[in-house]
Amino acid sequence: MNRRIRRAPLAALAVALAVPLAACGSSAESDTPDETTGSYAFSVDNCGTPVELDAVPQRIVAIKSTSIELVAALGAADRLVGTGFADGPAPEEWADGLADVEVLSEQAPSQEVVLGVEPDLVLAGWESNLAADTAGERETLAKLGVATYVSPAACQEKEYQPDPMTFDALFDQFAEAGDLLDEQDAAAELVDRQRAELAEVPTAVEGTTALWWSSGENTPFVGGAIGAPQMMLDAVGLTNVVTEHATWTSLGWEAIVDADPDVIVLVDATWNSAEQKIKALESNPATAALSAVKAKRYLTIPFPAAEAGVRSVPAAADLGAQLGELGLLGQE
Repeated sequence: MNRRIRRAPLAALAVALAVPLAACGSSAESDTPDETTGSYAFSVDNCGTPVELDAVPQRIVAIKSTSIELVAALGAADRLVGTGFADGPAPEEWADGLADVEVLSEQAPSQEVVLGVEPDLVLAGWESNLAADTAGERETLAKLGVATYVSPAACQEKEYQPDPMTFDALFDQFAEAGDLLDEQDAAAELVDRQRAELAEVPTAVEGTTALWWSSGENTPFVGGAIGAPQMMLDAVGLTNVVTEHATWTSLGWEAIVDADPDVIVLVDATWNSAEQKIKALESNPATAALSAVKAKRYLTIPFPAAEAGVRSVPAAADLGAQLGELGLLGQE
């Protein structure tokens, strides 16, 4: 996949700040059609920040795989002027549509780089993607004519954080993104398709327990009781051994040994692969005695699918299939 990584010159920010960003929205000078019509209006409280648009976004920057892939799933990849901080390659279903989109940065892009492609909307997978040391603070970008939107599943403030994260909340998020991008039909089709797929996900033998291990070896970083991991564990009928009221949390090995999960879900990342995790589990005498380790009852999930997004339903279906391979599915 031949994609360029953009590193804007230092002058780009100064230019962006000095020149009114007419090109960032609908304008006579824009190379995209003027989409300002009386029929489009979008207004929402997004993680505590008001987002209001009266023109369909035409120049979009998407940060993190959850945002990048949602734009592609809604059929709006042709409006992407840049992406950043992808967690891994996009699924084949959307890879072609993203192949020619410019990669602004392998990590979180800076405000300078983001402004360099003159977006009218920045979609972020994490709130931290929109900060002074990343793409820019939301208030600052708004003053420059750039709207921002964070995946609602990633909101951190108590009054906005999904508690717990559910597939219904995820599908509502897809619908809201459809309104934002003026792709309501595509969003409705996506939700209908994924609801049907979710209904077919097989479930584990009742009472089967699981640990969701994301990263960290000295102190594992694991899925808590209210986030995307819990949502997917629920979908396949697995009982999370971690009960802490959090999306993600740290848990000591002693507590994991005491819990002795029946299966272990391993997040497969390039920097901390499932294979590396298995090696660590099997080489440590304490964890080698775990029931799941002795029986090699491992489930794997790619890192880009570990957060709530368009991959969540397919990931749950894949986890169900893996349970079947281990002979752990309940009776239908």
